[in-house]
Amino acid sequence: MTKKVIPLNLLLLGTTSALAAPERPNIIVILSDDMGYSDIGCYGGMIKTPVLDSLAATGLQYMQFYNTARSCPSRASLLTGLHPHQTGIGHMNSNRGADGYRGGLNNHNVTIGEVMQQAGYETYAVGKWHVAQQQEANSPKHNWPLQRGFDHYYGTIQGGGSFYDPSSLCRGNTFITPENDPEYRPESFYYTNALGDNACMFLQEHKESQNKKPFFMYLAFTAAHWPMQVPEADVEPYKGMFDEGWDVLRLRKYERMRREGLIDPDWKLSEDATVGAWKDEPHKKFETRCMEVYAGMVSNLDRNIGKVVEMLKKTGQYENTVIFYLQDNGGCAELMERQRPAFRVQVPPGKNMNPMGKDELQTQLIPFKTRDGRPVLRGRAMPGGPDTYVAYGRAWAWVSNTPFREYKHWVHEGGISTPLIVHWPAGIAPSGDNKRQTPGQLMDIMATCVELSGGYYPLEFKGRTIYPCEGVSLVSSFAADPPKNNRWLFWEHEGNRAVRNGEWKLVYKAGTEVRDIPNSSWELYNMKLDRTETNNVAAENPKIVKRLAAKWNEFAERCHVKPWPRPLKP
Repeated sequence: MTKKVIPLNLLLLGTTSALAAPERPNIIVILSDDMGYSDIGCYGGMIKTPVLDSLAATGLQYMQFYNTARSCPSRASLLTGLHPHQTGIGHMNSNRGADGYRGGLNNHNVTIGEVMQQAGYETYAVGKWHVAQQQEANSPKHNWPLQRGFDHYYGTIQGGGSFYDPSSLCRGNTFITPENDPEYRPESFYYTNALGDNACMFLQEHKESQNKKPFFMYLAFTAAHWPMQVPEADVEPYKGMFDEGWDVLRLRKYERMRREGLIDPDWKLSEDATVGAWKDEPHKKFETRCMEVYAGMVSNLDRNIGKVVEMLKKTGQYENTVIFYLQDNGGCAELMERQRPAFRVQVPPGKNMNPMGKDELQTQLIPFKTRDGRPVLRGRAMPGGPDTYVAYGRAWAWVSNTPFREYKHWVHEGGISTPLIVHWPAGIAPSGDNKRQTPGQLMDIMATCVELSGGYYPLEFKGRTIYPCEGVSLVSSFAADPPKNNRWLFWEHEGNRAVRNGEWKLVYKAGTEVRDIPNSSWELYNMKLDRTETNNVAAENPKIVKRLAAKWNEFAERCHVKPWPRPLKP
């Protein structure tokens, strides 16, 4: 049984006329941060995510969708419809001296906000931006949301920070604090709640203003990126749930995914020899607390997505709103010095531990004190509150990425695989066949939104030459999986690189300063038989390796992966 798609006179990418305004859907793109492929319930997770599970059950689940393995490049790709190096953000926000690595959006792209504005949409951005090199209060703002296609903005320009006092918190172009925001003053501030609440405020204001335009909203949460912080009420349901340890729970999750048809039952479970056995772990209480807090963060995220869904229903905008949900990279193996006993963040020279005034901006990604003047602890400090700054670690990321290999930063499947949920009551009717297996990448979101909006992707914008969109619209897949195709998918991040074509994926894991690699260094996997990448068949298929490696090198030259920045980080 296939999905019934209610007909719309949707236009193809590149056309210039638009649908009649009442027929064009509203669009919300929701992006979460540092989460594994199988964290949410409908992709096999133990964490309670009833809102996302419901959206998936009455919408579509894409099972082979990909990000870029890191926050900055993923956001650049999603926002522009290009490979990240084409936007200037092949690495992070620092300028590394080559065009693909300038650290901020360049002049050869348009954002999804700019395209949707041109299509006649009111545009909203809420949450993490992280695609501008200029992130300080007195810095140029040409790459900030309001200057790059969004009519309204609330969120953080930098890439992370405390959930209780986030750095670079903005309303529009103005930096604010949780205590001096004139429009949002909750009894207690928590950033994920703030993003959900402000998204709802924007939706309600859009409806009450009787704005005849459809809306586009980019809602980029920072959950569940470190630090592990969440109100205790969100942790409570998970007390004791992870006491059996990561090895037992990962195997159980794998069996559940096989049983429920979420993965091919013939795929082997990948391994990581660097993750120790749970029975040998000396800090079990700390470790289980980390995962309990992480789970609470994901549940809180799900509840805030639920707020948005309820606001759509309350304002009569639910039926004709397309909701996309996806993640920026795989589970994060970064340790954040959690192997050390608890220690205080060092107080910077000239600073003190006095409580912060209501107008004192938080500028530190890792604050040394809370707003009320308490020291912030790292290392093995029991996480959850504003006075801790801890990551959940490699072993739990291993569970989050079940059954795949590697993590955020690497381009094996654990680093680049993301859930993608698409929900649209007016355009996608419920049926039993809601899984889509055709591979896709982040730039497809731009192409899909262009087609849904009836707008067009320009090759010139404000006098600037724009690189052609690299994405492929997903609209045709709303009805059924498209026929098999030979589309090429490419990745590069910090020397890690991969290319996929049909069933074949060629991948390389950087470990040393390597710029151009011999064919013998590539790994080759058959994604149909072995998506968990446990059986490297490169030696048996040298011609396939050579063909895919040549294509990757063509991509690297065309899309500004090369010339490499200096020094190239392994």
